[in-house]
Amino acid sequence: MSLVMPERDRLVSLRRDLHRHPEPAWREFYTTARIVEELRSIGVDELHVGADAIDPGNRMAVPGDDQLADWFQRATDRGDVDVDLLGLMEGGFTGAVAVLRRGEGPTIGLRVDIDALLREESTADDHHPAAEGFRSETPAMHACGHDAHATLGVGVLEAIAGDEDFEGTLKVFFQPAEEQIGGGKAMATSGHLDDVDYLFAAHVGLDHPTGEIVAGIDDFLAVHHLRADFSGEPAHAGAKPEQGRNAIQAMATAIQNLYGIPRHSDGMTRVNVGEVGGGSATNIIAEDAFVEAEVRGSTTELKDYMLEKAERVLFNAAEMHECEVELTTHGEAPSATSDQELVDVVFDVANGDADVDSVLERDALGGSEDATYLMQAVQSHGGLATYIGVGTNHPGGHHTSTFDVDERSLVPGVRVLAESIKRTAQQLP
Repeated sequence: MSLVMPERDRLVSLRRDLHRHPEPAWREFYTTARIVEELRSIGVDELHVGADAIDPGNRMAVPGDDQLADWFQRATDRGDVDVDLLGLMEGGFTGAVAVLRRGEGPTIGLRVDIDALLREESTADDHHPAAEGFRSETPAMHACGHDAHATLGVGVLEAIAGDEDFEGTLKVFFQPAEEQIGGGKAMATSGHLDDVDYLFAAHVGLDHPTGEIVAGIDDFLAVHHLRADFSGEPAHAGAKPEQGRNAIQAMATAIQNLYGIPRHSDGMTRVNVGEVGGGSATNIIAEDAFVEAEVRGSTTELKDYMLEKAERVLFNAAEMHECEVELTTHGEAPSATSDQELVDVVFDVANGDADVDSVLERDALGGSEDATYLMQAVQSHGGLATYIGVGTNHPGGHHTSTFDVDERSLVPGVRVLAESIKRTAQQLP
């Protein structure tokens, strides 16, 4: 019996609704509720929401209470969301895990991310969401396709739920906070992956056109986001400069030397300072300053090398200017590799799909992704994982104000993922 696919119009409608109401990391209140609404209509055997879907103690990059409360109130004020459901997420415990149990067979997972970016969306007449009336109505934007990812997750669940030939268990992980590298670890350590034998993760676009599938993506850069808060001593900059301890001098020294960290011969390494601030007035020796930065490496070990050097730079810069510094981890993720056995399954499935024009066996991501936590969690107990690219034409690059998804990619994306899951259950031990 072949897969019973969800209707294209329903997939498009869901994607557009999520696109119109984007929410950033740990604030995906409406997003999670809307997904749960779809899951309930499909009918699943288990549904875990909020703190029940994640390990609350491993959340990273959680925003302040005021931001969480503001976005929670925004979702509550809509008036069309189940308040009891929202109550499960209050405080930033978003995300969901849906489970279908269909008899004996392996347990297969699919991970999709659901958060948006804090950026304004284009209002240009030639920007499709603006022209068609589903441009963002919040201060965030789905500028990386996570609205499509959540839709793929719902679509795959519906396709498998209606397939009488599927034998096994399917778990779909609707993960929050990927954009801040903050949610993957919390979901990986939730316990829901402990029995997963095979894991698929997916991303749309990545400069691959509509009709192209990448069966296995590799070369994830391991990443660590950190914040350094420098503390000094204020003084009058004109009358008594010697009495101050200048936190901005410490910050500036740190920035200069972070970029001077020697790169490693074993592989790609990166460092970047993305945000800085501090001080209060031009005539006051600054008593505080901060740096928000990241380091990356083509392996987790290379990332750790960069992090060790970066921490040394920050502490030494503070000491040089008689300041103190406090370091905080905002988010991090390891590297990972797609397993060939699952790559082969996806490659064969995609090659047999009439809506797929080209198939690549592998490609390099060249960036970072916290799906790697889930991949490693499955691989650590002998399971297999792969990260799949679903091509989609996207005007504007990822994270830009004009990014959009070609909705023609939704149906073949669901079909390739669902058929790969079904074939894995049938063919792999």
